[in-house]
Formats: sequence, C-alpha cells, structure tokens
Amino acid sequence: MFRGNGIGRLLAIRAFLPIAALAIEVATASPSHAAGTVVNVSLWDKGVETAMATNLGFPAVGEDMSKVTMGIALSVDTVNAGEITFEVLNSSKDTTHEMIITRLRDLSRPFPYNSSESRVDENKMPGILGEVSELDPNKTAVLRLDLKPGTYLLFCNIPGHFTSGMWAVFTVK
Repeated sequence: MFRGNGIGRLLAIRAFLPIAALAIEVATASPSHAAGTVVNVSLWDKGVETAMATNLGFPAVGEDMSKVTMGIALSVDTVNAGEITFEVLNSSKDTTHEMIITRLRDLSRPFPYNSSESRVDENKMPGILGEVSELDPNKTAVLRLDLKPGTYLLFCNIPGHFTSGMWAVFTVK
C-alpha cells in the first residue's frame, strides 16, 4: 500500500493516518451521531414478582393507566418527519422485551388481538414498519426508519406484555 522507502514512505503513512482515524471514528460512532432525530426508548417493567395487568392494551379508553406493570418510555413523543433513530434499551432486570412500530390510521380501532396467545396477531396487522426483536435485559439495539408524518404505535408483542400497558403513541409531523 505504501511504496518507496525512507522519508517518502513515512510521509505517505503520516498523510494517511488522519484519513484512517476519521474512517474508524465514523465506523465506530455511537448511534447518537446518526443523521436525523434520535429517540431514546426504554422498555421497562416492574419485575417478575408483579402480577401483569390484562386489560391495558391499546386503546385503553377509560382504563386506569396507573396500573400498568410494563411500558415503553420515550425521550420525545413528537418529532419531525425524516430519518428517526430509535436507541432502544431494555431496562428490565429479568424480562425480555421487544419493540415493534406500526402506523396508526384509526386511533379508536382495536388491534387484531389473539387472546389465546395473549398477543397481537402480527399476520393480521397491516403496516408493521420495523422492530427490535427479543431484546434481553440490560441490552441495547438501534432501529432506523424514514418516517412520514402521521401517528405511530410502538409496542411489545411478547405474550401478555401488550395488555400490561407496554405500548406508546408516537407522532411524526
């Protein structure tokens, strides 16, 4: 790669080092350095010893949301359209979670929920845009999407988690 010997070779190597350092920095940059908007997402729960709620799936109209035993916390719930980077942390001590994102067209319409499996029937769910699958406790993942204006729902579809309140509404302007 570097031809010649002596001073010429040394100068070529020195000229190359800043370019190599920049390439390494870009390749190893944290997701926070990504273009667009960054949304920090925490997938949380009150622990395995807490009995899961069973009636707090979306939309939970008229339900007491203070009883949720699991949830999705967002650093911001409204962003501008474009590239969105979701930096997802499963902050649970002992429970695996996931995050699925879908566009909501009708906020009052219930999801196709399969009560025998205690989860949303993803095969009947139009418009799933992306997901972070089965994230172990204290692990992180990144999901980047180019989102258009609209209302979206982030939810966990591990059995029982959706109806325990593990969903969040997200708006793109």
